[in-house]
Amino acid sequence: MKNSLKFIALSGTTGVTENFYIYEYGNDMIIVDCGVGFPEHDMLGVDLVIPDFSYVKKNISKLRGVLISHGHEDHLGALPFLLKEIKTPIYSTKLVAGFIEDKFEDYGLPSPRVVVFDPERDVISLGVFKVAPFRVSHSVPDGVGFAIDTPEGKIFHVPDYKFDWTPVDGKPFDVTRMVSLATGGVLGVASDSLGSTTPGYTESEREIEGKLEEIIRKGKRRVYFTTISSNISRVQQALQVAARLGRKVSFVGKSIDRKAEIARNLGYLHYSKDLVIPAKQAAKLPIERVMYIISGSYGQPGSALYRVALGDHDFLKIEANDLVVFSSDPAPPGSKTNVDFVVDKLIELNADVHYYDVQEDLHVSGHGSQKDILMLFGLLKPKYFMPIGGTVRHMRSYSLLAQSIGADGRNVFELTPGEIVEFKSGLARLSGKVPTRNILVDGLGVGDVGNVVLRDRQVLARDGVAIVLLMFDGANRVLVADPEIISRGFVYENKEKEFLLRAGKDLRRLIESKKRIDGKLLKDESQDFLEKYFYAKTGRRPMVLPLIVEV
Repeated sequence: MKNSLKFIALSGTTGVTENFYIYEYGNDMIIVDCGVGFPEHDMLGVDLVIPDFSYVKKNISKLRGVLISHGHEDHLGALPFLLKEIKTPIYSTKLVAGFIEDKFEDYGLPSPRVVVFDPERDVISLGVFKVAPFRVSHSVPDGVGFAIDTPEGKIFHVPDYKFDWTPVDGKPFDVTRMVSLATGGVLGVASDSLGSTTPGYTESEREIEGKLEEIIRKGKRRVYFTTISSNISRVQQALQVAARLGRKVSFVGKSIDRKAEIARNLGYLHYSKDLVIPAKQAAKLPIERVMYIISGSYGQPGSALYRVALGDHDFLKIEANDLVVFSSDPAPPGSKTNVDFVVDKLIELNADVHYYDVQEDLHVSGHGSQKDILMLFGLLKPKYFMPIGGTVRHMRSYSLLAQSIGADGRNVFELTPGEIVEFKSGLARLSGKVPTRNILVDGLGVGDVGNVVLRDRQVLARDGVAIVLLMFDGANRVLVADPEIISRGFVYENKEKEFLLRAGKDLRRLIESKKRIDGKLLKDESQDFLEKYFYAKTGRRPMVLPLIVEV
């Protein structure tokens, strides 16, 4: 029986981040991208969300390698978690390889096997798959798309991209190679949909440098510039602006310092030796001659900018009229609450803050808009379309764009996590679904935080906890005293002491009315009675934790 090609979107189609895609044919399987997601505000205590690797582990004998398209966390950040469980080679460009090795070092893991390819000429053989990378434009240099030649035909996998003819690194989208690879016809395309609701073309990265210079030139005191640590092109522009304005630059924050060092060592970031100086040396210069390029553009708790905003940094302090420039995506999933918090704290310190709600075009998207997407469709002329990297609304807009140039709506697959598109004899159809779930990373734990744990954390954060001490004489099966109720985050004990004493007395009367008292009854009745009692009296539902002390 003839094999078929399967495209499995394990994650990355409905939540923008956590990109993880599988191509499978017979006994061969490859993965494209392995990214993290970021927790929503109600995922208390969760650091990261990673893809569910269960399907990969079950089919490990088929896996031929992992291809990484570019250096953003939502495309490579889950690699340390995947390679803790399996061993497989990783394929990427030179800069991305540097970021991957740094990521493993950050987790205290040995460097993985990373095979560096040249996107201008290489073809990678992985089982039945022949993969030809080609250069694309994005907000981070050295990004690629992939032409994947399969026994069923060619699939083009083009994650985050736009058609930027004047990129900061001087290397535009390699349209010539992509079109050459499309010779003979394209069966399908899986491509970035995040810009599908935005009209026109996306601006070039180069456009933003003049706007940044105009704002920074007006600054009379310290300048703090923040962007995504991996956005090397934006860092390059900030360095160029600082040099022209006579400011020395200091990198502040582990992530941005390390990525800048990697990019410079590999030849992707260029600046004179005397331009960048240590932060403590910068502190001795006149304040109008300093720019700090600082990590924390997403308001990450614990980041350098977060600590500066809270007045908690070791050697930096925001003062009135210091200039703070945010130059990154205004609201990636899960981050807006944190960013808003940091911006508000900076404004309270009377800093001059330039951020996303101020319409100054301080960020240019790395994602192609509607005209970019239509150009890709026109160049490749695929039969089938699979939107990736967006949300439900972006997939629908992408589908409508495809239909506007004559595509059959039935040939556009708007996939939810785990859904499979099967290609056989030139035709494609939905073919079932791989079971998937969110894997939550909490500190050192992976996958041990589930819905029950999250719900408990949400209750604790919203309504607090009531600890019930039950002094129980196990021999005679009686309570020896009224239950003592200790409140944490529920009601203020000193003010509501009588209320808690009364609740304890009422609980004791209920328990003593029972014919037979044991430990299970004490716990069950305490939880049930007090949850209802507290809600009736206060409208709140604290977590009730009975603690039995046998005497």
